[in-house]
Amino acid sequence: MTEFAGITKPEIQELPQVKDRITFLYLEHCQIKRDNGAIKVIDEEGIVLVPSAMISVILLGPGTSVTHRAMELIGDAGVTIVWVGEKGVRYYASGRPLTTRSTLLLAQAENVVSQKKHLKVVKRMYALRFPDEDLSHMTLQQLRGKEGSRVRKQYKENAEKWGVNWYRRDYKINDYDQSDDVNKALSAGNVCLYGLAHAVIASLGCSPGLGFIHIGHEKSFVYDIADLYKAETVIPLAFELASKNTKDIGNEMRRRMREKMVEKHILERMVKDIHKILLDKDESDVETNVPIIQLWNSQREAVPYGVSYS
Repeated sequence: MTEFAGITKPEIQELPQVKDRITFLYLEHCQIKRDNGAIKVIDEEGIVLVPSAMISVILLGPGTSVTHRAMELIGDAGVTIVWVGEKGVRYYASGRPLTTRSTLLLAQAENVVSQKKHLKVVKRMYALRFPDEDLSHMTLQQLRGKEGSRVRKQYKENAEKWGVNWYRRDYKINDYDQSDDVNKALSAGNVCLYGLAHAVIASLGCSPGLGFIHIGHEKSFVYDIADLYKAETVIPLAFELASKNTKDIGNEMRRRMREKMVEKHILERMVKDIHKILLDKDESDVETNVPIIQLWNSQREAVPYGVSYS
């Protein structure tokens, strides 16, 4: 068997938590290899080494190739890797998560299947958008209308602030170049936010497909979480860049989104918000000393694993 140089696979406890990592890395037209514990990125301008345990998600755009050894490192380090299309506006596939517990996944599934609990989760999501208002008396239809008005107001205010002509959100997923600059920037920014949300969701052990406001899509929960932060990140940046006639607005939007998400602590907030949404408690209040593996028992919730019951 061939031996390879490298580092020993780290234990899960040794890896930084997802909230302690930087946001994401977008790569295109390059080779991704492994150099011991670092991800080696090679393009026509040279070589860059990226510490694998310090990033949460890698977005692989067109013209990228990745070696098996690099993917081994990326997987062991718990980095979510997402393959995206031209200009970063299409999602194709993603890799393994960083998780050993199913606490949040079980809570997510329980909340999805119970209509009463499902509605409570939806209201918690809307409450994050309207923190100073009492939404308890509002119906789901009223909440949707309130959110629609909020987003339309955001578009209008930013268009006026930056002096940009705005008609409506209009884009063709298979024809990015046919959109105007604002819609191009919005699409590129949304992909960045979706990538980060997908990484956090997978890293926490949740299902991207079990959504509450959005349902029926493999990334329903990704859209649920990403929508919480668009008004303070994607929308203002898109109109700002469009007002400046930014050359290659998609690439510039991705760069500025990375800076904005760090500035706004979006990754850390996503971790906390997901705990609050699914468990109705803060992350620090979640019990972590319970056994990772237990056996289901029809009479009780669980019984210890690794015991002979013969």
